[in-house]
Amino acid sequence: MHHVLDSGLVAHVAVVTDGQPFVIPVAYARRGDEVLFHGSSASRLFTSLAAGQPTCLTVTLLDGLVLARSAFESSMNYRSAMVIGVARRLEGDDELDALRVITEHLIPGRWAEIRHPAPKERAATITLSLSLEECSVKMRAGGPDDVPSDLTDPAFSRVWGGYVPLYESFGQAVADDHTPADVGVPEYVLRWSRSNL
Repeated sequence: MHHVLDSGLVAHVAVVTDGQPFVIPVAYARRGDEVLFHGSSASRLFTSLAAGQPTCLTVTLLDGLVLARSAFESSMNYRSAMVIGVARRLEGDDELDALRVITEHLIPGRWAEIRHPAPKERAATITLSLSLEECSVKMRAGGPDDVPSDLTDPAFSRVWGGYVPLYESFGQAVADDHTPADVGVPEYVLRWSRSNL
């Protein structure tokens, strides 16, 4: 569970408002036995979560496509985590630490260099914690599980089977128009890697 959560960058959070389910992507991070995420205080979805609406948070890492000799047995290799419960709204120093943890999860090394959230910015943000008390992990790896008769069938036994790995990687950093020409890409950005997934 921890490895999947620590390896992902985007979570999807579910909330029901006025009988309508919504699923929204969020930046997140794990801190101990809780998942932290945040959104706008103007969002009715986040105000519902802060008010105690039960939720489900998921993270999925897609590792590859599995090509079997039948459509039914074709699949994906993946690792996924699901956390359910009622989120707790964070405030004060706990909220500031949560924002630091989320920033460091997404961009390790960045918090020490950037301006921290101003009071007005924090007022515009709802920061939530969801306990890992009720959670599950689901994974699939390896090649296809073909139906035995497909492996001996004169036509289907000649179909290529296996899996194609998928990898995430960071591209080359691109400075914006406001970055002075003599300010290079930070070393922590140059070191980023998704190879430890």
